[in-house]
Amino acid sequence: MNPRALLTLASLALAPLTSQAMALDDNFSLDMSLAALSDYRTRGISQTLGDPAIQAGATLVHSSGLYVGAWTSNVDFGGPFKTRQELEYYAGYYWQASDAISLDLGYLKYSYPKEGQFNFSEVYGILDVYGVKLGVYYSNDTPNGFGEDQDTLYTYLAYKIELPADAGLDLRVGRGDVKDPAYWSGSGDNRDAYYEWEAKLTREFVGVTWGLSYIDTDLSQSECASWYGYGDLCTATVVASVSKTF
Repeated sequence: MNPRALLTLASLALAPLTSQAMALDDNFSLDMSLAALSDYRTRGISQTLGDPAIQAGATLVHSSGLYVGAWTSNVDFGGPFKTRQELEYYAGYYWQASDAISLDLGYLKYSYPKEGQFNFSEVYGILDVYGVKLGVYYSNDTPNGFGEDQDTLYTYLAYKIELPADAGLDLRVGRGDVKDPAYWSGSGDNRDAYYEWEAKLTREFVGVTWGLSYIDTDLSQSECASWYGYGDLCTATVVASVSKTF
């Protein structure tokens, strides 16, 4: 982590932020988030060439369970690509069946300024049953290396374990499927799906959440490079983070 990222992490930790959502009236509230990470990994893959990221989001929530929001992060895809920002716009419905069971359904639009060929959308569903989460994300317009849209499916299973000293352990295993041969090994073999996993320790301290994640995939460096352009974006790493929701 470079000195600028360390300074950002420290300043976030000391910021006097409230820990509650902002109530706008009897029906609407505004949830906001701010985070700094040593690497932006999504579904096991680095989106910043291993460099730090600053992220922020805001969600307008209605008492009925409907919500709409936006989220952003810096990105870096290397090479000739000019985009340095990922923007996400989303809307959905959160249904709380009981204290232990909930369902979240929604739509996501990903946008990359200056590189619109990367834009795509997803529909998603997240079922939470007694703390066990099953998530499904489907897209039919994900761009591939040939400039064409294709179907993709990402699924994950996650669970959070409460640890002593107010710490937590978030566990997740996911599977990304691009539906067509995409990941080519050095021997010429190919496959259309991969697995990724994360174990993340978290703890609240001085009003923010500190995190330390171990993230990895089962992609070899040659398989990673064949789809993402670089072989080290999919390898095992440790990601430090500090975040706040308010």
